[in-house]
Amino acid sequence: MIVTCALFFVVAGLVGVYLYQVSDPYVQEVLTAPSNPERGEAIFQINCAGCHGAKGDGNVGPSLHNISERKSKLKLIQQVTSGDTPPMPKFQPKPQDMSDLLGYLETL
Repeated sequence: MIVTCALFFVVAGLVGVYLYQVSDPYVQEVLTAPSNPERGEAIFQINCAGCHGAKGDGNVGPSLHNISERKSKLKLIQQVTSGDTPPMPKFQPKPQDMSDLLGYLETL
């Protein structure tokens, strides 16, 4: 019984954190903006290619091929904006730029 209650609270907490993150105005704007993968590629070349390679195949940073199959859009937004995964710096792209970048990452 105690284990069931503890598990319930853990799951409820995780759901609450997810809902909080999804309700963030920045995230909402990114997720609702139409993406332009061509523009996203230009953003990638300027900000990401130095570490992730010109084609996203990895260099200092990991390969980003099939990244959209491994990470959700929410996780990718967090990865880019948080700075929690050194040596990757914290970025705060405009919502449209982030949407375009996500669109490009889906093509890798």
